[in-house]
Amino acid sequence: MSSSPIPTRVVLLTGPSGSGKSSLAARTGLPVLRLDDFYKEGDDPSLPQVAGSTDIDWDSPLSWDADAAVAAIGELCRTGRTTVPVYSLATSSRVDRETLDIERTPLFVAEGIFAADIVARCQGIDVLADAICLRGRPATTFRRRLTRDLREGRKSVPFLLRRGWRLMRAERGIVARQAALGAHPCGKEEALGRLAAAAAGRCVKARGATA
Repeated sequence: MSSSPIPTRVVLLTGPSGSGKSSLAARTGLPVLRLDDFYKEGDDPSLPQVAGSTDIDWDSPLSWDADAAVAAIGELCRTGRTTVPVYSLATSSRVDRETLDIERTPLFVAEGIFAADIVARCQGIDVLADAICLRGRPATTFRRRLTRDLREGRKSVPFLLRRGWRLMRAERGIVARQAALGAHPCGKEEALGRLAAAAAGRCVKARGATA
């Protein structure tokens, strides 16, 4: 008699912008779904604005397509492959689509600043292995984020400075919100330990998630 296939599950990896999610995900050697590729495009009329400003609030979950992200995660867990957008942060647009194929890998990482917003939905479809929020020192995150965004030309320099200052002041609140949504806040070493436990099949349930 043939054995049943091992179910595929996801670790949601979140944290403030610049906290090191992408580099940590790469260190695991696991397949990675980039949740930032599910941003809405810059001409979408539903995009939110920063209060008291004409800047688009790219740090609001309303700037992101949660439905498409959850659908992609579900399809990866069911079939091992899905088609995802390729998003340009510099032009705020989807520039291509590509196939992500994780084959029969039993675990993958979905990383992005809005990952905590879909913890409850991933629990609801029974695909969640763990949810982790990377946290660190706000000043360090600010420097790392600004260096990266300037190097990659993600937005104009004035916009990046305004956003960076706003996010540095809000960082502790951002982490608290993500924790309330069910992501476990921790540093990189603990996060790597939790990812290793999930890869070994020891799922650590996210805590306190709400729909």
